[in-house]
Amino acid sequence: MMEKIKLGIVGFGFMGHCDADMMNTFDEIDLVAVADTNPDQLKDAPEGVETYANIDEMLANADINVVMVSTPNPSHPEMVKKAAAAKKHVICEKPAAMSIAEYDEMVAACKDNGVLFTVHQQRRWDKDYRIMKEVYDKNLVGDMYIIKSQLYGVNGNMHDWHIYPEMGGGMLYDWGVHLIDQMLDMVKSEVVSLYADVQNVINENVDDYFKIILKFKNGVTAEIELGTYYLTPKRAWFIGGKKGSAIIDGFGGEGKIVRTAHLLENVPGKITMTAAGPTRSFGPPEPGLLSEEPLPEVNVAHRNYFENFLKAFNGEEEIIVKPEQVRRVLRLMDAVRESAKTGKSIAFEE
Repeated sequence: MMEKIKLGIVGFGFMGHCDADMMNTFDEIDLVAVADTNPDQLKDAPEGVETYANIDEMLANADINVVMVSTPNPSHPEMVKKAAAAKKHVICEKPAAMSIAEYDEMVAACKDNGVLFTVHQQRRWDKDYRIMKEVYDKNLVGDMYIIKSQLYGVNGNMHDWHIYPEMGGGMLYDWGVHLIDQMLDMVKSEVVSLYADVQNVINENVDDYFKIILKFKNGVTAEIELGTYYLTPKRAWFIGGKKGSAIIDGFGGEGKIVRTAHLLENVPGKITMTAAGPTRSFGPPEPGLLSEEPLPEVNVAHRNYFENFLKAFNGEEEIIVKPEQVRRVLRLMDAVRESAKTGKSIAFEE
C-alpha cells in the first residue's frame, strides 16, 4: 500500500494555487499546509489546511513529508535548502535557480540529507509535445533534419513579478525553460553549438521574444521561437524528415503527417506562373503527389508528472525529471544569453 504524501506548499500565489488544485485531485496526496509571507494570499486556503507566515513555521509541522516550492525564482535556493535540512522531500517550481552555482548547492543539500529533489517540468506531458516525441522516437518521417517549436502570443505583457529582471522575469525564464527542456528530452544527442537572439520588444526590462537554434551531434537542427507580441496566438510544431513532414497547430495536438506518393526526381518539372513570376520548385503539387496521415495518438496529462513523483516517493520508480537534466537546461540557458549578448554562435557540448 502506498504511503501518502503529506504536502506543504511554500508560496501560495498563482502557481501555488495551481499546484494545490492539482494535488487535491489525488487520493494519495494530502495538502497539509501552505505558507506565504503575504497574508492576503492565504485567505482562500482550502478548508482544513494549516496556514503559515513563512517556511520556517511550516517546516515545524512534523506531518509534512514533501515540500512544494512555488515562490518567486530568486528564493528557490533558500527554500529548497531549508526544506532539505528539515528532511522533507522537495519539488521545486521552474526555473530551479538563476545560476548553476546556486542550483548545485540545492542538489547537494538534498543529496546530503537523503531526500528526493525534482523540478516541476510538467510540460514534458503536454499533448502536442508528446505527439511529436512519438513521431521522433518512432522515426515516423524518416531521418529528421529539422524540428521547429513555436509559441506566439497577442498580449505582449508580463504578469506580477515576471516584469522584474532581478526576480527572474521574462519569457526565457518563464516559458523558455519549458521549451528547451522539451527539445532536450526529445533529441537524445549532444548539443554541438547554438545561436540565439533574445529581445525586449515591448517590455523595457525583460525579454519577450527569443529564437534559439540548436545543432545536435546526430545531425538534427532544432529551432525554438517564442514571441508574446506576434499579434496572432499560435502554438506550432514542425518536424521535417526524408520520408515526410509532421505538423501540429495548437496545444491540443491537431495536425497531420504529409508524405509524397513517390520519391521526387531531378526532372525539369512544370513551370508555374505566380504573382512573383515563374517557378518550378514552389508551384502547386501535381495531383496525387501528396498524401496525409493522422498523427499518433497519445494519452498524457500534467498529473502524470505527480504520478511519477508519488511512485518515486514510494520507491516504485525513478524520478523522470532528473536533477542532472535540469542542470543541462540551465547551462544551455546561460549559453543562450551569451550568444544573444555577443551575437555569435556558442560551442556547447563538443
